[in-house]
Amino acid sequence: MIKAPHPILTAFTATLRRDLLLAARRPGDMLNPLVFYLIAITLIPLGLGPESELLAQLAPGMLWVMALLATLLALDGLFRSDFDDGSLEQLLISPQLLYFSVLAKVFAHWLVTGLPVTLLAPFLGLTLGLPSPAYWALCGSLLLGTASMSLVGAMGAALTVSLRRGGLLLSLIVMPLYIPLLIFGADVVQNAALGDSIRMQLSVLGAFLAMALALAPLAIAGALQISIDAG
Repeated sequence: MIKAPHPILTAFTATLRRDLLLAARRPGDMLNPLVFYLIAITLIPLGLGPESELLAQLAPGMLWVMALLATLLALDGLFRSDFDDGSLEQLLISPQLLYFSVLAKVFAHWLVTGLPVTLLAPFLGLTLGLPSPAYWALCGSLLLGTASMSLVGAMGAALTVSLRRGGLLLSLIVMPLYIPLLIFGADVVQNAALGDSIRMQLSVLGAFLAMALALAPLAIAGALQISIDAG
């Protein structure tokens, strides 16, 4: 006898499917971060010149900074449409555990923003002369980093969802929390390019993601409740 799916799994998959379908109907929202990432990275050689050694030295930091900004660009709309059409309030009063519904929404955001940025990064690394040994380190660090950025950024998006022009405030809230990710993420790529060990930096990024997975959905749920009550 086939068992029915667990209610938590059903709620998670339903929320994830809904958000992915909504994202597919608004392709501009998915393409904007990628277009920004592509344009920003390709303009760097034009501004700094064609010196391959200089570009290779700056590549780890530039790739990570632009990935951070591309992720930040898509954060403001994470809960905005749900707030505008009233479905966010229905989500808050749903009998399902809000933790998993929020986690599904953040996961959908990462799938349409963080994952494409991660997959695009190695190809853009070619334009900056990034050494080939650093490509896997770049992808691995960005996989961990962009997931953490989506979780942490969602807390800021939840706090500012009721504000009509909350983009600047959102940036001010989450940017200080992104700094450790930027430091260790760029260091992973830099060390890999030099042939040094990257185990410690990847461990820190993994620990940050684990902590964000455990705590961020709870903070997001509380922030959404505050925003709805204030709105």
